[in-house]
Amino acid sequence: MKKRREKGETKRETLIENFLNPKTIAVIGASEKQNKVGTVLMQKLESFKGTVIPINPSSSTIFSKVSYKTVLNYKEKIDLAIIAIPAEAVPKVLKQCGKKKIKEIIIISAGFNEIGNAKLQKSVDRIKEKYKMNILGPNCFGIVNPKLSLDTTFANTTPKKGNIAFISQSGALWSYIADLNLGFSGFVSLGNMSDLGFNEFLEYYIKDKSTKKIILYIEKLKEGSRFIELCKSTKKEIIVIKAGKTEQGNKAAISHTASLATDYEIYSKAFLQAGVRQVNTLAEALNLERPNIIQELKGKNLFIITNAGGAGTILTDQLVSQGFKVEGPRDILGTATASDYKTTLNKIEQDYHNIIIILTPQRMSEPTKTAQEIVRSHWKDRIIAVFLGDKSIQEAKRILETNGVKVFTNL
Repeated sequence: MKKRREKGETKRETLIENFLNPKTIAVIGASEKQNKVGTVLMQKLESFKGTVIPINPSSSTIFSKVSYKTVLNYKEKIDLAIIAIPAEAVPKVLKQCGKKKIKEIIIISAGFNEIGNAKLQKSVDRIKEKYKMNILGPNCFGIVNPKLSLDTTFANTTPKKGNIAFISQSGALWSYIADLNLGFSGFVSLGNMSDLGFNEFLEYYIKDKSTKKIILYIEKLKEGSRFIELCKSTKKEIIVIKAGKTEQGNKAAISHTASLATDYEIYSKAFLQAGVRQVNTLAEALNLERPNIIQELKGKNLFIITNAGGAGTILTDQLVSQGFKVEGPRDILGTATASDYKTTLNKIEQDYHNIIIILTPQRMSEPTKTAQEIVRSHWKDRIIAVFLGDKSIQEAKRILETNGVKVFTNL
């Protein structure tokens, strides 16, 4: 029995290795059109040391690379496929990946269980089982391995090499910490966790010699006993931010990644048993100055707008636990432009004491233009800006502060 388990674990490790150290990547939904995720992926993969294969039935070349109609038209082996197309088209291309014998799949596409589309998720699950695939996602932000110059996310910046690994159910939080002047050994966005979860990648980074510290943003866990076992097996520092501590934070997590967290007390006991350190914010986890947003609030009734579900959930938990009444968070998604923030602000009718606007610097974000919309808004005097990051938000921060809007850059 023991030999079988070891053999299975070795096989699983090889599969995880294929995610984080691929030689050949197919980008399904590759594009050159502005503000398309497939375009951002191709741009981010320009420095990748392996081979990138664009897949798009409507283009013969993309960014000077030969583009193929399907993965089946490419004759060589493909280690990893990244799917960034509308959700309803995912099953069709997933079957093509199965026929091509691609085992490792990242599904960036959203529109599955997180919006209640269980039928589409079940379709993906059936294909996965038929072809014995390993799926990261769906509703996933991608992965980063700085050692290979591998970045399949749509964060605005790519960090330098370092010794911190970040595994997260919120991809957009990576947009924030990637923008800081810190070094990372890797990042994994788990998305909805329809297949792969924390344990597979935690095990990888525990064994990874370049990783000294592991940070986890958790909305829900699968296989809690295995998680505890893994954490106990290492002397590496493991830090956990648990989202969904409050009822409202839990609702935000459900709408974000379909994660129905169980009783927070159960998680707290599990973390204690595992010997991990639990903190309330990413600022604490990264040894950054912890902001005191609460001291700037004018009253108890608050409205939160965010382009990052995880950041909205973390802040909601903090505020609700301190007795504040929070409306939202209104998640306008990572593709949100300055115009989307403006539209959401203009729709507010209730008289809130404060409006908190969270922005993480994703490739589609417009920090400077968003700052300009804030200072033009008739709600300006009630707005607190939580523009997370460093490199990408400097001009936005200057505009906001010059016009008397309080800005926080950490959370």
